Amino acid sequence: MQPDLRVLMRNFATGVCVATTFSDETDGRRHDAVTVNSLTSASLDPPLVSLYLRIGSVFLADLLAAKKWAVSILDHRDKEVAGLLAKDRQTRAGTLAALAASPGRATGALVFDAASWIECELWDSFDVGDHTLVVGRVVAMGEGPRAPALVFLHGRFHAISPSIAG
Repeated sequence: MQPDLRVLMRNFATGVCVATTFSDETDGRRHDAVTVNSLTSASLDPPLVSLYLRIGSVFLADLLAAKKWAVSILDHRDKEVAGLLAKDRQTRAGTLAALAASPGRATGALVFDAASWIECELWDSFDVGDHTLVVGRVVAMGEGPRAPALVFLHGRFHAISPSIAG
């Protein structure tokens, strides 16, 4: 019997981020946000990062249409936010309306008060199995005050103190 990849990957700790994008509609701009743990630094020159998003998701469709997105890297205080933004679009919309976020200056995608954040313009995208890899060129970034990091391990969120990390 083959091991279940999802169960197996629970043994790999990942950082927790919120990706944001938008769609411009007749009644104005509609923002969306989703929790992700697949952020990867892909290149330093040029500065590129990547995310994997589920094929068929409305968030992915909006990102590919806007060609702009932002990622806010969460810290331990954002555990509840991460859980709520991992849910369906209606739940995410209600959560997003209650959060402190502002449109990024370079992209217009929402940026949260977080440990750090980046704004990206779509560089390329590739379908990979049941996900799409989106690669973004970093056009702006910033850092907030350091706090224990939020990681996902064994199916739950955990705080990692900088003193533990070395």
